[in-house]
Amino acid sequence: MEPLLPPRPKHPLGCHNPRVPDRAAMDAIFFVLRTGWQWNALRETKICSSSSAHRRFQEWVRAGVFATFWRQGLLAYDALTGIDWTWLALDGAMGKAPLGGEKTGRNPTDRGKSGVKRSLLTDGRGVPLGAVIDGANRNDHKLMRQTLAAIPVRRPKPTRRQPQHLCLDKGFDYDEPRALAEAFGFTLHLRSRGEEAWAKRHARAKARRWVVERTHAWLNRFRSILIRWAKKPANYLAPLHLACGIITWRHALPR
Repeated sequence: MEPLLPPRPKHPLGCHNPRVPDRAAMDAIFFVLRTGWQWNALRETKICSSSSAHRRFQEWVRAGVFATFWRQGLLAYDALTGIDWTWLALDGAMGKAPLGGEKTGRNPTDRGKSGVKRSLLTDGRGVPLGAVIDGANRNDHKLMRQTLAAIPVRRPKPTRRQPQHLCLDKGFDYDEPRALAEAFGFTLHLRSRGEEAWAKRHARAKARRWVVERTHAWLNRFRSILIRWAKKPANYLAPLHLACGIITWRHALPR
Protein backbone atom coordinates (compact mmCIF):
# COMPACT_ATOMS: atom_id res chain seq x y z
CA MET A 1 0.00 0.00 0.00
CA GLU A 2 2.91 2.37 0.60
CA PRO A 3 3.34 3.38 -3.09
CA LEU A 4 -0.34 4.38 -3.17
CA LEU A 5 -0.08 6.89 -0.31
CA PRO A 6 -0.19 10.60 -1.21
CA PRO A 7 2.76 12.87 -0.37
CA ARG A 8 2.83 14.58 2.99
CA PRO A 9 0.77 17.79 2.88
CA LYS A 10 2.51 21.06 3.67
CA HIS A 11 1.76 22.71 6.99
CA PRO A 12 0.15 26.17 6.58
CA LEU A 13 2.65 27.72 9.03
CA GLY A 14 5.65 26.04 7.50
CA CYS A 15 6.39 23.93 10.58
CA HIS A 16 5.06 20.74 12.05
CA ASN A 17 5.71 18.23 14.80
CA PRO A 18 7.34 14.95 13.76
CA ARG A 19 4.80 13.11 11.66
CA VAL A 20 3.51 9.74 12.85
CA PRO A 21 4.93 7.02 10.56
CA ASP A 22 2.53 5.81 7.92
CA ARG A 23 3.03 2.24 9.10
CA ALA A 24 1.83 3.09 12.61
CA ALA A 25 -1.16 4.98 11.26
CA MET A 26 -2.06 2.07 8.98
CA ASP A 27 -1.74 -0.38 11.88
CA ALA A 28 -4.14 1.79 13.88
CA ILE A 29 -6.63 1.99 11.00
CA PHE A 30 -6.51 -1.78 10.54
CA PHE A 31 -6.99 -2.26 14.29
CA VAL A 32 -10.16 -0.14 14.19
CA LEU A 33 -11.34 -1.97 11.07
CA ARG A 34 -10.84 -5.40 12.61
CA THR A 35 -12.14 -4.75 16.11
CA GLY A 36 -14.77 -2.07 15.53
CA TRP A 37 -13.39 -0.04 18.45
CA GLN A 38 -13.89 3.70 18.58
CA TRP A 39 -11.05 5.89 17.42
CA ASN A 40 -10.54 7.28 20.92
CA ALA A 41 -9.79 3.78 22.19
CA LEU A 42 -6.50 3.82 20.27
CA ARG A 43 -4.87 5.75 23.10
CA GLU A 44 -4.92 2.55 25.18
CA THR A 45 -3.19 0.49 22.50
CA LYS A 46 -0.06 2.68 22.22
CA ILE A 47 -0.11 2.06 18.44
CA CYS A 48 -0.87 5.62 17.47
CA SER A 49 -2.84 8.54 18.84
CA SER A 50 -6.49 8.61 17.87
CA SER A 51 -6.28 12.10 16.38
CA SER A 52 -3.29 11.22 14.19
CA ALA A 53 -4.86 7.96 13.00
CA HIS A 54 -8.21 9.55 12.19
CA ARG A 55 -6.55 12.51 10.47
CA ARG A 56 -4.46 10.17 8.33
CA PHE A 57 -7.55 8.06 7.60
CA GLN A 58 -9.45 11.11 6.35
CA GLU A 59 -6.45 12.15 4.27
CA TRP A 60 -6.25 8.73 2.62
CA VAL A 61 -10.01 8.55 2.08
CA ARG A 62 -9.90 11.81 0.13
CA ALA A 63 -6.98 10.47 -1.92
CA GLY A 64 -8.85 7.23 -2.75
CA VAL A 65 -6.09 5.05 -1.29
CA PHE A 66 -8.33 2.22 -0.10
CA ALA A 67 -10.29 1.96 -3.35
CA THR A 68 -7.01 1.92 -5.31
CA PHE A 69 -5.62 -0.74 -2.96
CA TRP A 70 -8.59 -2.96 -3.80
CA ARG A 71 -8.27 -2.28 -7.53
CA GLN A 72 -4.54 -3.12 -7.52
CA GLY A 73 -5.37 -6.33 -5.68
CA LEU A 74 -7.88 -7.29 -8.38
CA LEU A 75 -5.30 -6.59 -11.10
CA ALA A 76 -2.72 -8.76 -9.29
CA TYR A 77 -5.30 -11.49 -8.68
CA ASP A 78 -6.28 -11.44 -12.35
CA ALA A 79 -2.64 -11.62 -13.47
CA LEU A 80 -1.59 -14.41 -11.11
CA THR A 81 -4.74 -16.53 -10.84
CA GLY A 82 -7.32 -15.07 -13.17
CA ILE A 83 -10.68 -13.59 -12.19
CA ASP A 84 -13.38 -16.23 -12.56
CA TRP A 85 -15.80 -14.28 -14.74
CA THR A 86 -17.65 -17.46 -15.72
CA TRP A 87 -19.84 -17.60 -12.60
CA LEU A 88 -20.68 -14.40 -10.73
CA ALA A 89 -22.97 -13.97 -7.73
CA LEU A 90 -24.65 -10.85 -6.37
CA ASP A 91 -26.47 -10.37 -3.08
CA GLY A 92 -27.04 -7.83 -0.33
CA ALA A 93 -26.52 -7.90 3.42
CA MET A 94 -27.82 -5.60 6.15
CA GLY A 95 -26.04 -4.25 9.18
CA LYS A 96 -26.77 -1.93 12.07
CA ALA A 97 -26.12 1.81 11.92
CA PRO A 98 -26.96 3.15 15.41
CA LEU A 99 -25.83 6.73 14.67
CA GLY A 100 -27.70 7.02 11.38
CA GLY A 101 -26.37 9.36 8.71
CA GLU A 102 -26.61 9.41 4.94
CA LYS A 103 -27.31 6.15 3.11
CA THR A 104 -28.98 4.57 6.13
CA GLY A 105 -32.62 3.58 6.60
CA ARG A 106 -35.08 1.68 8.75
CA ASN A 107 -34.07 -1.97 8.89
CA PRO A 108 -37.18 -4.13 8.31
CA THR A 109 -35.49 -7.11 10.01
CA ASP A 110 -34.41 -5.17 13.12
CA ARG A 111 -37.68 -3.61 14.35
CA GLY A 112 -37.24 -0.57 12.13
CA LYS A 113 -33.96 0.53 13.69
CA SER A 114 -31.42 2.44 11.65
CA GLY A 115 -29.40 0.16 9.38
CA VAL A 116 -27.21 0.02 6.29
CA LYS A 117 -27.20 -2.35 3.34
CA ARG A 118 -24.17 -3.35 1.33
CA SER A 119 -24.60 -4.90 -2.10
CA LEU A 120 -21.77 -7.15 -3.22
CA LEU A 121 -20.74 -8.82 -6.48
CA THR A 122 -18.21 -11.67 -6.38
CA ASP A 123 -16.48 -13.90 -8.89
CA GLY A 124 -16.71 -17.68 -8.90
CA ARG A 125 -14.25 -18.00 -5.99
CA GLY A 126 -15.88 -15.35 -3.82
CA VAL A 127 -13.43 -12.51 -4.53
CA PRO A 128 -15.33 -9.18 -4.30
CA LEU A 129 -15.67 -7.41 -7.64
CA GLY A 130 -18.13 -4.63 -6.83
CA ALA A 131 -19.59 -3.08 -3.68
CA VAL A 132 -22.03 -0.25 -2.95
CA ILE A 133 -23.96 0.84 0.14
CA ASP A 134 -27.39 2.31 0.82
CA GLY A 135 -30.10 2.33 3.44
CA ALA A 136 -31.28 -0.96 4.92
CA ASN A 137 -34.79 -0.30 3.59
CA ARG A 138 -33.57 -0.31 -0.01
CA ASN A 139 -34.51 -3.45 -1.96
CA ASP A 140 -31.65 -5.59 -3.24
CA HIS A 141 -32.69 -5.39 -6.87
CA LYS A 142 -32.65 -1.58 -6.75
CA LEU A 143 -28.88 -1.68 -6.10
CA MET A 144 -28.08 -4.15 -8.86
CA ARG A 145 -27.19 -1.56 -11.52
CA GLN A 146 -24.95 0.40 -9.13
CA THR A 147 -23.16 -2.76 -8.02
CA LEU A 148 -22.46 -3.92 -11.56
CA ALA A 149 -21.24 -0.45 -12.47
CA ALA A 150 -18.93 -0.35 -9.42
CA ILE A 151 -16.51 -2.99 -10.76
CA PRO A 152 -13.11 -1.20 -10.54
CA VAL A 153 -11.42 -3.26 -13.28
CA ARG A 154 -12.27 -3.82 -16.91
CA ARG A 155 -14.81 -6.57 -17.38
CA PRO A 156 -14.25 -8.75 -20.46
CA LYS A 157 -17.07 -8.95 -22.95
CA PRO A 158 -18.99 -12.24 -22.70
CA THR A 159 -18.99 -14.43 -25.78
CA ARG A 160 -20.79 -17.56 -26.91
CA ARG A 161 -17.79 -19.72 -25.97
CA GLN A 162 -17.10 -17.83 -22.74
CA PRO A 163 -20.45 -16.76 -21.28
CA GLN A 164 -20.77 -14.98 -17.96
CA HIS A 165 -23.37 -16.46 -15.63
CA LEU A 166 -24.94 -14.31 -12.92
CA CYS A 167 -26.56 -16.05 -9.93
CA LEU A 168 -29.27 -14.23 -7.96
CA ASP A 169 -31.74 -15.21 -5.27
CA LYS A 170 -35.50 -14.77 -5.12
CA GLY A 171 -35.14 -11.18 -3.93
CA PHE A 172 -34.23 -10.22 -7.51
CA ASP A 173 -37.31 -11.81 -9.05
CA TYR A 174 -38.44 -8.66 -10.86
CA ASP A 175 -38.45 -7.42 -14.44
CA GLU A 176 -35.72 -4.84 -13.83
CA PRO A 177 -32.96 -7.34 -12.84
CA ARG A 178 -33.81 -9.50 -15.84
CA ALA A 179 -33.53 -6.51 -18.15
CA LEU A 180 -30.24 -5.47 -16.54
CA ALA A 181 -28.77 -8.96 -16.90
CA GLU A 182 -29.67 -8.94 -20.58
CA ALA A 183 -28.25 -5.44 -21.06
CA PHE A 184 -24.95 -6.38 -19.41
CA GLY A 185 -24.74 -9.63 -21.38
CA PHE A 186 -25.15 -12.01 -18.44
CA THR A 187 -26.72 -15.45 -18.51
CA LEU A 188 -29.12 -15.11 -15.61
CA HIS A 189 -29.75 -17.82 -12.99
CA LEU A 190 -32.50 -16.74 -10.63
CA ARG A 191 -33.67 -19.33 -8.12
CA SER A 192 -34.97 -19.30 -4.61
CA ARG A 193 -33.13 -21.19 -1.88
CA GLY A 194 -35.50 -24.15 -2.07
CA GLU A 195 -35.28 -24.40 -5.84
CA GLU A 196 -31.48 -24.23 -5.72
CA ALA A 197 -31.26 -27.04 -3.15
CA TRP A 198 -33.72 -29.17 -5.11
CA ALA A 199 -31.76 -28.70 -8.35
CA LYS A 200 -28.51 -29.63 -6.66
CA ARG A 201 -29.95 -32.87 -5.26
CA HIS A 202 -31.67 -33.99 -8.43
CA ALA A 203 -29.39 -32.70 -11.19
CA ARG A 204 -26.12 -33.01 -9.24
CA ALA A 205 -25.40 -29.43 -10.21
CA LYS A 206 -22.95 -27.37 -8.21
CA ALA A 207 -24.53 -24.53 -6.23
CA ARG A 208 -22.75 -21.29 -7.04
CA ARG A 209 -24.66 -18.53 -5.25
CA TRP A 210 -23.32 -19.41 -1.81
CA VAL A 211 -19.91 -17.84 -2.57
CA VAL A 212 -21.29 -14.30 -2.19
CA GLU A 213 -22.89 -15.24 1.14
CA ARG A 214 -19.53 -16.58 2.31
CA THR A 215 -17.84 -13.33 1.28
CA HIS A 216 -20.40 -11.38 3.30
CA ALA A 217 -19.43 -13.59 6.26
CA TRP A 218 -15.76 -12.75 5.64
CA LEU A 219 -16.62 -9.05 5.66
CA ASN A 220 -18.57 -9.41 8.90
CA ARG A 221 -15.34 -10.43 10.62
CA PHE A 222 -14.26 -6.81 10.19
CA ARG A 223 -16.31 -5.42 13.04
CA SER A 224 -16.37 -1.80 11.88
CA ILE A 225 -18.22 -3.03 8.76
CA LEU A 226 -20.60 -5.27 10.67
CA ILE A 227 -21.81 -2.27 12.70
CA ARG A 228 -21.60 1.13 11.04
CA TRP A 229 -20.60 3.91 13.42
CA ALA A 230 -19.60 6.43 10.75
CA LYS A 231 -22.21 9.00 9.79
CA LYS A 232 -20.53 9.94 6.51
CA PRO A 233 -20.97 7.35 3.75
CA ALA A 234 -17.36 7.82 2.59
CA ASN A 235 -16.05 6.93 6.05
CA TYR A 236 -17.96 3.63 5.91
CA LEU A 237 -17.29 2.85 2.26
CA ALA A 238 -13.52 3.29 2.65
CA PRO A 239 -13.16 0.52 5.31
CA LEU A 240 -15.37 -1.66 3.11
CA HIS A 241 -12.96 -1.10 0.20
CA LEU A 242 -10.02 -1.85 2.50
CA ALA A 243 -11.62 -5.12 3.66
CA CYS A 244 -12.40 -6.09 0.05
CA GLY A 245 -8.79 -5.33 -0.83
CA ILE A 246 -7.46 -7.50 1.99
CA ILE A 247 -9.65 -10.42 0.87
CA THR A 248 -8.55 -9.92 -2.74
CA TRP A 249 -4.84 -9.77 -1.93
CA ARG A 250 -5.14 -12.94 0.16
CA HIS A 251 -6.43 -14.73 -2.93
CA ALA A 252 -3.82 -13.14 -5.20
CA LEU A 253 -0.67 -13.83 -3.18
CA PRO A 254 0.74 -17.37 -3.02
CA ARG A 255 0.24 -19.18 0.28
